[in-house]
Amino acid sequence: MTLPQRMKFGIFLAPFHPVGENPTVSFERNLELIRWLDDLDYDEVWVGEHHSGGWETIASPEMFLVAAAERTKHIKLGTGVLSLPYHHPFMVAQRMVQLDHMTRGRAMLGVGPGALVSDAVMLGIHPPTQRPRMDESLGIILRLMKETEPITYKSDWFEINRGLLHLRPYTKPHMPIAVAASQSPSGMILGGKYGIGILSISVPRGSSVALPGIERPSLRDYWNIAEETAEKYGKVVDRCEWKLVLNVHIAESRKEAFAQARKKAGLYQQDYLEGTLGNASGFDGPADKLIDYMVEQNQWCVGTPDDLIDFIYRLDEMSGGFGGLLIQSTEWGTREQVKHSYELISRYVMPHFQDSLTNLETSQKWASRERDELQALRREALSKVQSDYQKLNDRREGH
Repeated sequence: MTLPQRMKFGIFLAPFHPVGENPTVSFERNLELIRWLDDLDYDEVWVGEHHSGGWETIASPEMFLVAAAERTKHIKLGTGVLSLPYHHPFMVAQRMVQLDHMTRGRAMLGVGPGALVSDAVMLGIHPPTQRPRMDESLGIILRLMKETEPITYKSDWFEINRGLLHLRPYTKPHMPIAVAASQSPSGMILGGKYGIGILSISVPRGSSVALPGIERPSLRDYWNIAEETAEKYGKVVDRCEWKLVLNVHIAESRKEAFAQARKKAGLYQQDYLEGTLGNASGFDGPADKLIDYMVEQNQWCVGTPDDLIDFIYRLDEMSGGFGGLLIQSTEWGTREQVKHSYELISRYVMPHFQDSLTNLETSQKWASRERDELQALRREALSKVQSDYQKLNDRREGH
């Protein structure tokens, strides 16, 4: 196994809410979930930025994360992700450093080019320019967070004149920074170029979840891109800072998990990812059968804690090692079923990959193996107590 001694667990909160639900209440439900994850000892949450499509309703991750910070104690809070071509890099750096201070170092910056073409079109951004602009913006943001001398820089889409952050980052040298990598190798290239973390969609090569006509590299090939690029730029990438995103729903039994998730999982895939965004799954059949196909194709994990443990081991083998699992927050069951899914993961999956059980198991096995001898010692101790007590009573009574 090439996984770290303590693997991180978290969620990737787009969020996904079907059109027709009360959006105001959905915000509160998302915040309630983060509070629950904080109690369950999850490590981090990454919150997305979207502006169209109807389902993904958070336009300002930073604003949402401030509210989450007030409701939690330990969990780290990241933008998952900020679409850099939509913003002036100076303003991104300013807002994130403020969040870093207001959370006392719990902030994380996740960046990307912008996942929804509809967002870019509304903003008058030509989609082929998004990835180069993300690269350019990220380079400036890192300079602003690290450097103490004013920066002057002129681009074809933004300008900085003697720019200097008047607040230095709370986290030194700066908060954790990660780049999204999903439908193209550009994210892995940027992760290597700047030596930062990477957030990947965890699907194997050739998956039909990829864009039609575009074959997705294997996870190992993806990581090789990051390492080769890092070497080229004199940087280092760390597998512990590589997080894989996976659709997961867990219950007490596999039958229960499928029954709970079947309807809403089909709606999520066919109504939004396919019907709204046009991302094909490769499945041609009724929505209530899609879940079976996606699990068979190793795209989703629906089942028991043991099923997720096995899936993580398969991801480890396919990738060569990674540092964290981010569960795609999808609400495939009722509210209580969704919360219970996260609880089962916390109770039975996370300890398996965080070195929490080794000494407990050793101690239990030792006690079990020596139980006869230990029970004999216990009886001897109780007998002595009884004997001493009887002698004390005899002395008191003058015998």
